[in-house]
Amino acid sequence: MQKVIVIFRAGDEVSYSEFIDFMLRMAGHTAETCNPYRLHITFTDSVAPVISVIPFKKSKVGLMSVYYKDSISSADIKSLLEKSRGEISNPAIRFAGSYDVEEALPVAYTKTWENAVITPGVCLLTLFRRTPGISREAFIDRWHNSHTLLSLEIHPLWHYNRNVILGPLDPGSESWEGIVEEHFRKRTDLLNPLKFFGTPLRMIPNMIRVYKDTHAFLDYRTMETYMVREVIVKTRE
Repeated sequence: MQKVIVIFRAGDEVSYSEFIDFMLRMAGHTAETCNPYRLHITFTDSVAPVISVIPFKKSKVGLMSVYYKDSISSADIKSLLEKSRGEISNPAIRFAGSYDVEEALPVAYTKTWENAVITPGVCLLTLFRRTPGISREAFIDRWHNSHTLLSLEIHPLWHYNRNVILGPLDPGSESWEGIVEEHFRKRTDLLNPLKFFGTPLRMIPNMIRVYKDTHAFLDYRTMETYMVREVIVKTRE
């Protein structure tokens, strides 16, 4: 399975409803013209919580994840995506990058809802790159073999979509190395520290464990976190 992720960003002049409409139209046009095996989008749909232990970004971001079961060249994918971007244009919403990625699902939900409706729960979207001074190999090893296991142990994750960026499709793409979508059944599972980090007795120790672990391989200065919603636009079982 080949997967491509496309990132879009919008400024304050774009309302949330306008941004959501753009993401849905972009996804629908791409699903129709590019014939992917699966396509889903995640996007900010409201103002980020003001008070939270997670440093949510206040800006609008949207991701489109496009899957192909059969082999297709990066050049062909880029051409197909450019066609969709040309058809669904909005000068106030900018293209921020497209990437070949390698996906893993350490834990996965069972889909029981229809396509083209909002996935239940909420999602924590994180864009990141490695901390300066460590190799890509050490970054991947720490992420996959330490941090993933710690996240599954501590957080009430319902679905964990982990993406290693293999390379950009466009030369002007933002320079990310990893993208993670962590889904939670309920909004409080993400926003309530006693649920996100554990029981009252374990919350502070777990926060320290997560902080130390992430600082060992992630560049905190450039990391971006968003609370987003997901829509699965197309699937072929």
